[in-house]
Amino acid sequence: MEELLKVNRRNFIRNSGIVVATTAFGLNPLEILAAEDVIKLTILHTNDVHSRIEPFPMDGSRNQGLGGTARRSALIKQIRAKEQNVLLFDAGDIFQGTPYFNKYGGALEMKLMTAMGYDAVTMGNHDFDNGLEGFQKQLPHADFSVLCSNYDFSNTLLKGFTQPYSILKKGGLKIGIFGIGIELKGLVERKNYGDTVYIDPLVKANEMADLLKQELNCDLVICLSHLGYKYASTRISDQVLARNNRNIDLIIGGHTHTFMDQPEDVKNLSGKLTTINQVGFAGINLGRIDYYFERYKGKRLKTASPYLISNQLEN
Repeated sequence: MEELLKVNRRNFIRNSGIVVATTAFGLNPLEILAAEDVIKLTILHTNDVHSRIEPFPMDGSRNQGLGGTARRSALIKQIRAKEQNVLLFDAGDIFQGTPYFNKYGGALEMKLMTAMGYDAVTMGNHDFDNGLEGFQKQLPHADFSVLCSNYDFSNTLLKGFTQPYSILKKGGLKIGIFGIGIELKGLVERKNYGDTVYIDPLVKANEMADLLKQELNCDLVICLSHLGYKYASTRISDQVLARNNRNIDLIIGGHTHTFMDQPEDVKNLSGKLTTINQVGFAGINLGRIDYYFERYKGKRLKTASPYLISNQLEN
C-alpha cells in the first residue's frame, strides 16, 4: 500500500497540471508541498456505494475483485496518517444493491461508515428504499451529518434528523458543506418518501452557497449532490448547477455512476471555477482532491486523482 500511495502522489503532480497551477503561488511543485504558509486540505469521497461491503466476486465479470470496505478503510487510515487535514464525504445511495441491505436494512453500512470516520453525507433516491422509517431506524448508527437542503422533512418523521448544511474547520480553514438531492417523484414510491417536499435544487443550492460563502465566510464551499453528472435533456444536473451558481467551489456528485479520471472545471456565473467530481459506484474508487491554500493571501490550487480499490492495496 505504501508504494501505491507513492504512485498516486506522482500521478497527482503529473496528471493534474500542478506545474502550471503553481504559478498562482510563484512556487515550484516541490516547494508548494513544503511551504509553511500553505495549508493543505485533503478531501476524500465516495458515491453510490450501494451496500457493496465486500469486493466484487472473482467471477469473470468486469468488476471482479474490485471494491470492499476493508480495503477502503485501510487506505483512508493510510492517508490520514500522512495528511493533517482530511475530510471524508459521500454523495448518496448508501443503501441497496447487495444482500447485506436486505438482511440488515442499512445498519451495517452506517456502522462501517462511522468506523471509517465519514464527516458528512447526502441522501440518494435509494436511501428511501425502506421508507423514511427505514432510514431513521439506522441513524443511531451514523456518527456523521446527513445533509439535505432541498428536501423539506418538516411534516415527516425525519424532521430534525438532517441538516441543510454543516461547517467544518480544518487547519484554520472554514469549509461549508451542503447537500442537494434529486427529485424523488418517479424514482421512489410515494409511500417511501411520504410528505417530503422537494425544493428546486438550483434555487436552494445558490441560497446555501451564498449563505456559506458570503455571510458565514467559508473558505471553501462544497455541494454533496445526488443530481447526476449530466443528461442529454435540460434536466438539472451537476453540470447545469456548476454553470448556474456563484459560490460553489466543489460539487461531489452521484446518481449517474460516472467514473471521472479527473475532475471537470466549469466557469460559473461569477466567472470563477466550480469543480465537479464523481467516482463511479460500488466503492470501486475512492476520490481524492487536494487543495492548497496560501495562508495570508487566500489563493488556492488543487490536484486530484482517484484511487482504485483493488487487491493491490493488500500487498
